[in-house]
Amino acid sequence: MYGGGEDLLTPERHRIILQLLKEKSIVEIHEMVELTNTSESTIRRDLTLLEQGKYLKRIHGGAIRLQGKLNEPTMDQKSTIHLNEKRLIAQYAASLVEEGDSIYLDAGSTIREMIPFLPTNQMVVVTNGMMHIHALLEKGIMTFILGGCVKQKTNAVIGCGAQGSIEKYRFDKCFIGVNGIHPEFGYTTPDQEEAAIKHSAISLSREAFVLSDESKFSEISFAKIADLHDAMIITNHLPKERRNLYSSKTNIKVVST
Repeated sequence: MYGGGEDLLTPERHRIILQLLKEKSIVEIHEMVELTNTSESTIRRDLTLLEQGKYLKRIHGGAIRLQGKLNEPTMDQKSTIHLNEKRLIAQYAASLVEEGDSIYLDAGSTIREMIPFLPTNQMVVVTNGMMHIHALLEKGIMTFILGGCVKQKTNAVIGCGAQGSIEKYRFDKCFIGVNGIHPEFGYTTPDQEEAAIKHSAISLSREAFVLSDESKFSEISFAKIADLHDAMIITNHLPKERRNLYSSKTNIKVVST
């Protein structure tokens, strides 16, 4: 425990909260309550003030640290964040795949969670995700990998080779991961070359779906992928006010247990 509970001054509580976020990136409200020995209502007020000051971003049940527009977690880091939410989103997304579909699976961690739930092997998958290959082949799915340079941080195939490869295909559906979803700036990601591949996949698909947990909303990364109306969003939770804002710009499916 960091110290004196309700007797702590507001700046000291804020310091503790921000230090926790530096250590963990995501902190739940009950953790902050326990570590500061203060009330949930006080912590919620603190989070509101810190969010207004652009120090953090509130999410359902806690807060996350704001990232720079060029910052991007590794695939291993992404795979451990919001895992239950990602599986819930992925399971619904996989249910949209039909027998005979040709689909594109982006190299995102949420997209990877779709593979165990894909309902049929009577389909074709094209992907730029190196980490998807083994699971797809084990499931007996005919799989094509884009050619190009492998980005070490995300295991995504990118660059001019990948761009040339993807333009040879047409898809019934594509499933895309993003780092930011914003009502004005659309879907974004830190890497220009990854953004280009994602944009092409959306353009080459009859239907496009962006899979994202709630932490990506109102975030902006460096490179734009597409406008909101270019893809349907599948997510796990959105407060009513925020849901109404985004629903006015694109179709949204909120899945829950």
